[in-house]
Amino acid sequence: MSVRGQKVLITGGTGFLGRCVASELTAQGATAIPVGSADYDLRDRDQIRRMLSDHRVDAVVHLAAVLGGIAANRAEPGRFFYENAIMGIELIEACRAASVSKTVIAGTVSSYPKDAPVPFTEEDFWKGYPHESEAAFALAKKMLLAQVIAYRAQYGMNLVYLVPVNLYGPGDDLDPETTHVVPAIVRRFLEAREAGAPEVTLWGDGAPTREFLFVEDAARAFVLALDRYDRSDPLNIGSGDEISIRDLARLVKDATRFEGEIRWDTTRPNGPPRRRLYSSNAHRLLEFEAQVSLEEGIRRTVEWAEGELAGTGPGSRRRSGG
Repeated sequence: MSVRGQKVLITGGTGFLGRCVASELTAQGATAIPVGSADYDLRDRDQIRRMLSDHRVDAVVHLAAVLGGIAANRAEPGRFFYENAIMGIELIEACRAASVSKTVIAGTVSSYPKDAPVPFTEEDFWKGYPHESEAAFALAKKMLLAQVIAYRAQYGMNLVYLVPVNLYGPGDDLDPETTHVVPAIVRRFLEAREAGAPEVTLWGDGAPTREFLFVEDAARAFVLALDRYDRSDPLNIGSGDEISIRDLARLVKDATRFEGEIRWDTTRPNGPPRRRLYSSNAHRLLEFEAQVSLEEGIRRTVEWAEGELAGTGPGSRRRSGG
């Protein structure tokens, strides 16, 4: 489907990725309808039905999720499994009943098997169990791909499933209890710089590697998939660049102008040793390539976080009612 002139509802549309997807849709001539948890409870079947009845959209992009880092996943695996699974399952069924023309589901790189060869290819998605540190969340999201495949086969629904790598950028989550690696490291360095601390302590030994994608690039990929992708196979969305957490920390240290030392707490978990996606299919099918380098993205993220932590950024103004 062409997005121009279409009404597209975005669950999680007031969140980190959702705001960027809404902006990209608007730029491409679509009407974006971002909804958040304050608007509808996606765990409730009747509220999902009401949402679709209220807006009568052509397409849905499902980004809403209960998210968190390793600590949050370990603390609440039951909640992470139930809420992520039930939101997606009920939404897809409601989209079927409402005859929504197309639905795009956001998966997660953590659903790949913990022993999958690197880079992760779409063909390996089902070949093993995810890493234990995020298994409940990863399996909940993975079941949505099973539903996508089943509903396409039985009902002929136009459902697609994207697997983005770790996202980062302005608007990310800076809450220490729920944040992910890039905003967590940015916050620690900025707070240490302001406090004049002699060092920053980070989890693990810094050896694991990750691939990161700037949030605006990810949003562009989701809109391209809405426009151009129509298959049941999962589709990887990544930057193609792999970096160790140790080297990432050095990039953030330089960008934040922190002059102290980095100490690694090896009593804390590392998480999976490597993560990088094979993204050539997205390039071939969507003509998608990441445009923002990691260095540029980190610089922009640090500038945003400085404003947020100082109480002068747009997010801090929204929270205070300004």
